[in-house]
Amino acid sequence: MTVEAFADVGHGVFEVEYVGADRVRRREPLSAVWTERFETLPPVRKVRAYGGQRSVTRDYWSTTMRRALACESRLERDHAMLMDFDPQVTGLVSQPFRLFWPTRRGRLGHVPDFFFRLADGTGTVVDVRPDDRIELDDAEAFAATERVCELAGWLFRRVGMISPVLLANVRWLRGYGHPRCWQQETAGRLLEAFGEPRPLFAGAEAAGDRVAVLPVLYHLLWRGALVTEVESQVMGPNCMVRRSGTGVEPW
Repeated sequence: MTVEAFADVGHGVFEVEYVGADRVRRREPLSAVWTERFETLPPVRKVRAYGGQRSVTRDYWSTTMRRALACESRLERDHAMLMDFDPQVTGLVSQPFRLFWPTRRGRLGHVPDFFFRLADGTGTVVDVRPDDRIELDDAEAFAATERVCELAGWLFRRVGMISPVLLANVRWLRGYGHPRCWQQETAGRLLEAFGEPRPLFAGAEAAGDRVAVLPVLYHLLWRGALVTEVESQVMGPNCMVRRSGTGVEPW
């Protein structure tokens, strides 16, 4: 089956293998599983290191899910961090399921890198692959996955390299994502201080001693209660910060 042929196929062509909440492995038609909350289920496979591999295998600890996500490369781990940073992402899992579809070579399979759930309930499937590393088999797998998402009512994203500025900013904030950086009284003062946009250091100083306040400020930026521009400029003392209007629960 060519990549173009997927436009004409329906639910019956695709099968989904996944591990249920009871830890039982199942393989069912797409039509029987598209409502599953895959973000709450175990991964369908384990990521294992092997000799001579080109990338680094390392888990990412998700503050959204309070569990580790298995990643097969640094790039996957960085994208897991960006999804973890996105306040609209309410659930996230790596290696969510294995898709099967027919070709002239038999039934082929593909395990997407991530599945996440948005606050509005929309499911999203993510494959991580830079543009210059997509071969013909990859293109077919991504086309099949995109068709599955169309049929299931999910979104599909194929993502690649990340802007260095965005990556640097989010990595910095991720360092303050731990619950030890949460102080409820200080957080309240910061949310009040940034009720109107103001420079980062000025708002910190309005809420108390800057050195003591900054870890809580960065924690609130990580959790989305405060927002600033992270894509086009490196964060600094004068970057403008404001309250997002999104509530933040104590840890």
